[in-house]
Amino acid sequence: MKLLIVGCGRVGSAIASRMAADGHDVSVIDDDPEALARLPEDWPGRFVQGHALDLEVLIDAGIETADACVVATDGDNTNIVIAQVAQKRFHCPCVVTRILDPARAAFYSSLGLQTVCATSAAIETTTQAICATPGRTG
Repeated sequence: MKLLIVGCGRVGSAIASRMAADGHDVSVIDDDPEALARLPEDWPGRFVQGHALDLEVLIDAGIETADACVVATDGDNTNIVIAQVAQKRFHCPCVVTRILDPARAAFYSSLGLQTVCATSAAIETTTQAICATPGRTG
């Protein structure tokens, strides 16, 4: 599978490393050239320095032939726009975007974007842990 990852922070670099180790063809975009250091020394994929809101950067990184695109920058607005461009302009078959705001994640999910919201997951997991605690009253 040909995978494009936008954002090489903790999430993007971990997904890139795992997918490349599994034999997938992985390209990563990040506007910080130092983000390359988050990838393994023997990184077999591509690293494109630039901002993914720039169509030329997306094209250079291989969006036109990507089977999947993961958008995981640190900005919800940026992620939403890039995900929509990947999905609607480049017809990428699988687009998954990280959104931190649960309300935005739910809204864009209702519009057909595949969203991952760590904030919602943390709220749910924490609530379940509290409710499952032995000796809890009330």
